[in-house]
Amino acid sequence: MSEFDAIDSLLASLTPQEELPDTEVRRSLREQAGLSKAQVARALGVSPSTVTGWESGRDPAGETRAKYAYLLDGLAAKFAPPAEPEPEPEPESESEPEAGPEPEADEVAPAPVAAPDATEPSLADGADDRDGADDRDDADDVETLARPEPCVLCGSPARQRVAGFPQHLDPADCRPTAGATTAAVTAAAPSAPQVQTARTARPTHAALGEQRPKKPAPRGRAFQEPSGPADLIHEAVQAALAAHEGDVEAASAALLKRAIPDAMALLDETRKGARYDVIAHPWIPDILKKQTAKGADRIWEARPKWTRHELPPGEHEVTALDINGAYLSALKTHLPLGQLEHSTGFDHDRRRAGVHLITPPHWEHDAVLPNPIGNRDEPGPLWVTEPTLRLLLRLSGPKYGLCDPPEIHESYTSGATENLLEKFRIALKDARERAIGEEDEVTLEYVKAMYSKFVSTMGESNYNRELYRPDWMHLIRSQAFANLWTKAYKAHEEGLTVVRAMGTDELHVIGDWHSVFPEGRGVTEVKVKDIYTAGAAGDEALHAGEGE
Repeated sequence: MSEFDAIDSLLASLTPQEELPDTEVRRSLREQAGLSKAQVARALGVSPSTVTGWESGRDPAGETRAKYAYLLDGLAAKFAPPAEPEPEPEPESESEPEAGPEPEADEVAPAPVAAPDATEPSLADGADDRDGADDRDDADDVETLARPEPCVLCGSPARQRVAGFPQHLDPADCRPTAGATTAAVTAAAPSAPQVQTARTARPTHAALGEQRPKKPAPRGRAFQEPSGPADLIHEAVQAALAAHEGDVEAASAALLKRAIPDAMALLDETRKGARYDVIAHPWIPDILKKQTAKGADRIWEARPKWTRHELPPGEHEVTALDINGAYLSALKTHLPLGQLEHSTGFDHDRRRAGVHLITPPHWEHDAVLPNPIGNRDEPGPLWVTEPTLRLLLRLSGPKYGLCDPPEIHESYTSGATENLLEKFRIALKDARERAIGEEDEVTLEYVKAMYSKFVSTMGESNYNRELYRPDWMHLIRSQAFANLWTKAYKAHEEGLTVVRAMGTDELHVIGDWHSVFPEGRGVTEVKVKDIYTAGAAGDEALHAGEGE
């Protein structure tokens, strides 16, 4: 083989990259088709924020690039404007044409629609400004339209599109006017009525089953989903049961297998109209990365594993309480919105959240209450999460006065909100409560798998490639541990003897716990896991589960 043959072979092995149109054309084609970013993302197997990047200047690569180019070519073929016939040349004449009659009103050519001001901010202007969540609340969800389109909720012309759907941002504008709605919609609609019809229905989430069309929302509540995302969970269960001809075990197995993609689809559904962009793959500091392939990162979650060393004299009946939906409740926690930024110093900004290197305070109450940072034998500084730090700061304050303030050395934080996953949490909670009320164990296990696997796979997991937020995973887990500590403290303050606190959901107490905690299966209730005797002859029973 000659040198030139080797070069020819190398060139033959290269696959040319698919040509992609400009970013404005990409976005325009998607909008003409009435497709949301979420729909395009699901078709291509990426996240909606990735589609935002493609429409803002970044380009995909490899197989994804080829698929995206194929989609854009198909959209261009479907929605390319028809070629206008060339006008016939008029005969030359030296004399001025005679003045004809005034054209009828219908013959007057419409005035050209003014192009949007170049200075007007658009999605592309801030798509890569991941840290500016406070300055650009709706960057990924709200798009400004060059031409008004009918609002999907009231039918009147709207100049914004929220998550792919024309809507009024101000609820006061979302008011259909009697007798004028139809005319306004007709005047504002583009020349492709079939596309506009598609915009008035919610996009189909294959993972959660087919959805019903939207119904008008109550006036002044433009961002509320009329049917509710919890209905999607119910419909997915019914579809699975129908697909397996009523076989409960087979349907349950199928639902558990798809719990992760279904949870991501539900998250996407609940993010419509949201004020903040969910950053799926931001830059992560080294402390949040695994030190070895099978090892762990450097974040301490403060998982409790505490057993009281001495009980009051005599034998006691101990009740092991199970805290319902611990991870579900922990979804309500302060989560950083964008890329984590490094800082040093002792001050804590409650408007931000992340992870912090602290020297924890000395804990003097281990005889009656677990240490808020869990069982840690090694002295010195450690990296803790936002929930752990906030708990320590609260306990060091004048209301509790249980310890000294922790010493903060450095932090990685970002602007934060406590309600980032609130709609997602409420949808799962509502579906869980409905399943309990109807004694629907299939839905109950499905919902539990959705939120527990959602939390456990958002870190470094091969089962969830759409969301990589190990910081969120640590924060949510730590919030569950902090919630359990708070319940232990409440039991102690109400006169119960706290015997054990383990993991996220296990609290053992002596005394009339019914006066402190309501019993039931709801997320604000507890249920009895076990009852045993401890103290004197029952000492062995007290320490039997410590190694679990």
